[in-house]
Amino acid sequence: MEFDLSWLLLGLPLAFMLGWVASRMDLRQLRTENRSAPKAYFKGLNFLLNEQQDQAIDAFIEAVQSDPDTSELHFALGNLFRRRGEYDRAVRVHEHLIARGDLSQGDRERAQYALALDFLKAGLLDRAEAALLPLEGTPFEEQARLALLALYERSRDWPQAAAIAHKLQAAGQGDFSTRLAHYLCEQAQARSTQGDMQRAQELLEQAVATARDAARPYLELARLQQAQGRSAAALTRLQSLADRAPAALPLAAPLLAEAAQAAGQVGQALTLLHTHYAAAPALDLLQAIVTLEAVQSGNPQKARQWWVKHLDKELSLVAAAQWLSTEKLEHEEFHPQVQRALDHATKPLLRYRCAACGFEARQHFWHCPGCQSWDSYPPRRVEEL
Repeated sequence: MEFDLSWLLLGLPLAFMLGWVASRMDLRQLRTENRSAPKAYFKGLNFLLNEQQDQAIDAFIEAVQSDPDTSELHFALGNLFRRRGEYDRAVRVHEHLIARGDLSQGDRERAQYALALDFLKAGLLDRAEAALLPLEGTPFEEQARLALLALYERSRDWPQAAAIAHKLQAAGQGDFSTRLAHYLCEQAQARSTQGDMQRAQELLEQAVATARDAARPYLELARLQQAQGRSAAALTRLQSLADRAPAALPLAAPLLAEAAQAAGQVGQALTLLHTHYAAAPALDLLQAIVTLEAVQSGNPQKARQWWVKHLDKELSLVAAAQWLSTEKLEHEEFHPQVQRALDHATKPLLRYRCAACGFEARQHFWHCPGCQSWDSYPPRRVEEL
């Protein structure tokens, strides 16, 4: 059977025309898809830049519905939900991503980390921990460890926090020795509350060895020794504190005065206090000096002149109120209402203030209850800042 070339001549133009029509249809469909998806996406981005989060979420939901396979849009939507506090919706978005079989390993790990952040923000610590632990050995390992560290600190699980801090330090992510010392001090406080003084002292000794220049272990150990009636040992620890962390000595001043009186070493303590007060005057140091000067000289009226000397160096309403409170020793006509007014005015000045978040408290905190920062409270009163 002979092949008719006429059919080939007719078929080639027909095949070319059909191919051209098909390509035009595919191109038109691609243009339509590319035109619709970015339109919703950029609309959402515009709302987000204008801080219109409600409209941005609606636009991103529209974009996700038109192209459910776009993982980046899911991540953007999940982050928006988390920022708005809609943690349940953020969890659903990230769980949907993790459940997708076509998701790359990198995006799956990213979604796992985002899911852990959702649980953390929602306060679901157990579920957050379960989501963070599988990220060990992934590119999100460092972030996961830092999140776990914050989680364990928040739940006061100090042994677990110490384990994570050791891993971070071994990985070269910073020096965590001072924070590790804090963890040991926290555990020692718990042991002391339970009456296990021996174990509390062991933990505090370990804290001193962990961070030689950290103030808290010396101070906590001195308090423990003073409570046990070992005033001379407590005074020795406070002298070490003055050598290692002199800026924190105002926190130890009341305990220093108490231990010095109990150990019969008032003169030695006064020498230490005068030296540090001359270098850096502080109200708590001054109060301890006045107390011990009154004991050593037996003359409270002479000791109170230290408040006036302080006023020569710094204008202090607290110092003036303290001096005035002793005026009743010399004057029969004393007006207690004036003293009450001054005491009321100085109360806010005697607080401690977090340098990180500004949270103020009557007592000094090593771990800010407001922002959870460590060592963010200066060892000085608000009036002195």
